Amino acid sequence: SIVEHAPLSSEFMKNTAGNQEAVTTASMSMSDLPYYFKKMNQMKKKYASDLLIHIGFEVDYLIGYEDFTRDFLNEYGPQTDDGVLSLHFLEGQDGFRSIDFTAEDYNEGIVQFYGGFEQAQLAYLEGVKQSIEADLGTFKPRRIGHISLCQKFQHFFGADGRDFSGEVVAEFEAILALVKKRDYELDFNTAGLFKPLCKETYPPKEIVTLARALEIPFVYGSDSHGVADIGRGYNTYC
Repeated sequence: SIVEHAPLSSEFMKNTAGNQEAVTTASMSMSDLPYYFKKMNQMKKKYASDLLIHIGFEVDYLIGYEDFTRDFLNEYGPQTDDGVLSLHFLEGQDGFRSIDFTAEDYNEGIVQFYGGFEQAQLAYLEGVKQSIEADLGTFKPRRIGHISLCQKFQHFFGADGRDFSGEVVAEFEAILALVKKRDYELDFNTAGLFKPLCKETYPPKEIVTLARALEIPFVYGSDSHGVADIGRGYNTYC
């Protein structure tokens, strides 16, 4: 599956703060879409005898901009085979802030805004719950991406996935219950293993165990942002 980051709402981008590189590099632009589909369909045909290539998007769940996302999916969803719905931005200091750009930016814009690392975790997990329940139309992705992305910089804050508070675990359990209820699936994302301040999968083993008990399906993803990333961790964890 090639699921490039879908374009962000221009209105949303005006309401972001912090390091603007976190926003400008977060997705393709609307003008990229014709080339993206043309190139991906060319690859589909070229390698058809060797690979089944799926084309789609990793769609950002933008809190408060559901109409934009629904309209985008209604227009471009029919051209896709696959998709992931992910949360990368939360309301924070001076506007929406990136969750996963740098530890310093996350600390300044989100952790301090919510009053601590655990409070930021809870805000992120609440956003994930909203994404699962959101009405984004017929072409809403059924796979929820990296539900523990709030852990990307956990070691910066002296925490790890074995230190979840009871309240945080309860939020993860609520997310899993919603995924199960809607018959969705989860992204088993190995990218976190290779992030020096995370060092574990998204979600970590403890949450995977809870999801498996509910028989929630996982789909492996390397979250590749370059050729060298493709397939990372697959042989060890799948």
